[in-house]
Amino acid sequence: MKPFASLIAIAAFAASPLAAQGVDPAADVAAQQERTARVAQQLWDWAEVGFLEERSSALMMEELTSEGFRIEAGVAEIPTAFVAEWGKGGPVIAILAEMDALPGINQSSSSTRDPVEGKGAGHACGHNLFGAGSLTAAIAVKNWLESTGTPGRIRLYGTPAEEGGSGKVYMTRAGLFDDVDIAIHWHADDENSAAARTSLANRSAKFRFTGISAHAAGAPERGRSALDGVEAMNMMANMMHEHMPQQARMHYVITSGGNAPNVVPDFAESFYYVRHPSPEGVEEIWARLEDAARGAALGTGTKVEWEVIHGNNPLLVNEALAKVMDAKLRQVGGVVYTKEEREWAAEIQKSFGNAAKPLDSAAEIQPYSKSLGYGSTDVGDVSWATPTVGVRTATWVPGTSAHSWQAVAASGNSIGHKGAQVAAKAMALMAVELFTNPDLRAAAKAEFDASRGPDYQYRSLLGDRPPALDYRK
Repeated sequence: MKPFASLIAIAAFAASPLAAQGVDPAADVAAQQERTARVAQQLWDWAEVGFLEERSSALMMEELTSEGFRIEAGVAEIPTAFVAEWGKGGPVIAILAEMDALPGINQSSSSTRDPVEGKGAGHACGHNLFGAGSLTAAIAVKNWLESTGTPGRIRLYGTPAEEGGSGKVYMTRAGLFDDVDIAIHWHADDENSAAARTSLANRSAKFRFTGISAHAAGAPERGRSALDGVEAMNMMANMMHEHMPQQARMHYVITSGGNAPNVVPDFAESFYYVRHPSPEGVEEIWARLEDAARGAALGTGTKVEWEVIHGNNPLLVNEALAKVMDAKLRQVGGVVYTKEEREWAAEIQKSFGNAAKPLDSAAEIQPYSKSLGYGSTDVGDVSWATPTVGVRTATWVPGTSAHSWQAVAASGNSIGHKGAQVAAKAMALMAVELFTNPDLRAAAKAEFDASRGPDYQYRSLLGDRPPALDYRK
């Protein structure tokens, strides 16, 4: 029998006997609804991008300090990263909290397209909800620990720059998860699920070409266009798509291409992502991409260099934990709309076309399964350092795609706040289960050790570079 097989049976019950003592964690989360909404909305208003989340990080630390948490700020050489802890002894249960927004996309909380003038970023991946929901869950667990006198420590990790900055990778590399027994995370979504979904490993870099400027009409023969280098590389990379594994992904943007058509640009830059289910697959495609950059520079008479910006390992799922999290989510239930929220959601669904899903599905819990997800996350690196479990809740209108204006709108709406509350309740119940169920912790650790293998050694896909604190500037 597998070491975690016995957990299938316990996944069906609501909570351990000890969970009934002291503060009810789910009810405590419900009582903190105003805090969840207030913090989520403030983070949404600020929409601070990776490694620049100064106000967002400060607000979260202020909330935790007021609840008696001990704070260590500026960890892993990242000014906006922090670790907040309450309690003593063991076990140590961690909850992750993201806070960064995405540049280049913004939207009001309107159900129709309504960009906010002068706002350069938006919470199109719901990290304002992630941060606020995790904050609420951690405080509820702290209140339960205090009311029951249960030994153990609850930690909230303030993790910046998930969107292309790999904040958690630097925190993992610094050993900040080495003494954690179990880590819990969640994410905004258009449905409720605790399925064991893996992610793609990925790496990114900025490829910078330099050439020779000249008058594009008066002396074109004297110029060497850096933009030609970028475009030649992009052409070769696009041809690579035909010869990549089916599950791989590669995409780019041109971040600098010159300033005037009549000036041969002497600098141009492209920003590339490469993804694959395995780190080895990423590195194989990456080597070919570097060759394309070198060839483009040689063929255009330019020079090229590149800076690796981020790199994430794939998410290592833990089914011993995932099946129990699925039970906790079903205990909590999904997101139920008011009449006004339903009307708002129906209006926003008009922009989805055939991608719209039934609005009632926001109240449903999706079947448990194990699958491959095509996104990437720096939670992956945490999952190789300690057993990790996650949950997704319907913070967005069913049918919404992440990284869209519709996601920004819902993330700043009561629908998003409700989804964050669902996640906070599920995480709080899961944490209580972990504090009171040593058999579950042991089974999760056994599966974790078996999945990593006896010879596993952690290696990050961004190497030994320091945090790219200016990558969004």
